[in-house]
Amino acid sequence: MTKNRAWDRRSLLRSAAVLTGAAASATLPGYPAAARGGSRDADALFEAGEFQEAARAYERVLQKDPRNLHAARRRGFTGLLANQFPDAETYLTRALDLAPGDKETHRLLADCYLRQDKLALSAPHWRAAGEKAYGEWFAAIGGRPYQVHGDTARLPIQQMDPMPLVEASLNGGPAKAFTFYTGASNLSLGAAAAKEAGLRPLARQKVEFEGGSMWAYYGILDSLRLGGIELRNVPVGWSSTESGQETGTGSDGMIGTWVFQHLLTTFDYAGRKLILRRPTPASARTTRAAALRAGAEPLPLWLADQYLHTTGSIAGSRTGVVGVNFGGSGGESAAVLFGPTAQQLNIRTDHDRPIGTFAHSHPATTFPCYPREIRLGNAAARSIYCETHPQAALAPYGFNVRAAFFHTFHKPYNITLDFAGMNLYIARGKAL
Repeated sequence: MTKNRAWDRRSLLRSAAVLTGAAASATLPGYPAAARGGSRDADALFEAGEFQEAARAYERVLQKDPRNLHAARRRGFTGLLANQFPDAETYLTRALDLAPGDKETHRLLADCYLRQDKLALSAPHWRAAGEKAYGEWFAAIGGRPYQVHGDTARLPIQQMDPMPLVEASLNGGPAKAFTFYTGASNLSLGAAAAKEAGLRPLARQKVEFEGGSMWAYYGILDSLRLGGIELRNVPVGWSSTESGQETGTGSDGMIGTWVFQHLLTTFDYAGRKLILRRPTPASARTTRAAALRAGAEPLPLWLADQYLHTTGSIAGSRTGVVGVNFGGSGGESAAVLFGPTAQQLNIRTDHDRPIGTFAHSHPATTFPCYPREIRLGNAAARSIYCETHPQAALAPYGFNVRAAFFHTFHKPYNITLDFAGMNLYIARGKAL
């Protein structure tokens, strides 16, 4: 294990963007606020996070106006959020028929195929969406990606703060220190680890980052071993400065959401373990039963790009969509409140203590705030330190996300992500 790994919150946000390359440095997509053909009610439901009701409303719009591009694309997106791939493909393909050059539809359809490991099918849509490097990368990968070997891994979290670290090996090599973060997309490596693993880029691109630039490389890793689980044929990215030097990530690599969504993943903060299981129906039933016995209610899980969402509440507000992030920098803040949320909920905010940081590789200023409670299902934290980011977009994907929950909130709990059933379970104490 490498020493001297102290990261502050600013360096975590910077390193996450470096490790994930262009995907993390790109501006989050926007969606039209309203559509033609009387779909304002559907848009209002979507904005409120009532996705099933919004889906039915968009279908009614399409029955009256079959050529409504916005309704077709949004209906496809509601399916994609819940990994309902047949619905997503049907409506996104319909939207593409209406507007063959629409970049946003291409991007959503590319993500739809990516999540199903249909990389070759995703490649032309990445290109059409303007992501040339992604198109080259996924077109060049042969065979089925993320092949899972083994049934269970229980990885001790070697260090919890300032960021969690676990051990993993690359292509049969010695154990290396990896952090994990669901705000990142693919498996990412430092330049030295990539070189030691013998990786060669299938695609590359120059990325503008925090007033400078770097090179992002994309390739394929033969083997990623995480304790008793081995993943083979794993898409991987790495980065370096223009002179070929390390980008100062502070670890050998970062495990992102694309890896976790191929497994039944438990972030056992209370037990200081990362538990990974082969996602079979039997393991899902066993995990669900254990979570229910521990008092966890099943919460919905939605995925927009690599970002995880569920339902939660802030300061006693109505339950709505919130972001959830696992791993990453410990820091002190349990949640970040977006846009006017803190002001609307009359949450005490210390405007005299601005905090300079970065979000999605862009400079940002947050302020300390102190909601009386933040909650995910039965899990709650009271009078806990948070931050507010007033300039952040409240609805970067078209639906309102008032806050995102981070590392500090999760410490008393264990959290399981079931990407097959699209449920999240959070229970107090160690995982069974």
